[in-house]
Amino acid sequence: MMIDFATEAERTEGMAPREAILEAARVRFRPIMMTTMAALMGTLPIAVGYGAGAESRQPLGLAVVGGLAFSQLITLYVTPVVYTLLDGLVSRRRTRKAAKQQAVLEPVAVAGD
Repeated sequence: MMIDFATEAERTEGMAPREAILEAARVRFRPIMMTTMAALMGTLPIAVGYGAGAESRQPLGLAVVGGLAFSQLITLYVTPVVYTLLDGLVSRRRTRKAAKQQAVLEPVAVAGD
């Protein structure tokens, strides 16, 4: 959702990619946190291991809690960084391609004069 929000802001509002992903992170932070916290709180009793037979379910609970925490970190920290890095890579590639096309077209224009 964060990437979709950022690309939409780039297209419709003409924002720079870095500004767009930072705005997307600000706007989407609360819904992302609420969703993760709801799932985390739901699986916390399993991870803590209360009740009869809890020792057999505890590893599953720990795996779910650990996965949620890890995915939260990836979503909030790594996604904006990767988005910005990939945008820079695409921008450099477009610049090089435009420079190559310009270099190919210049001799043709000079020869035609």
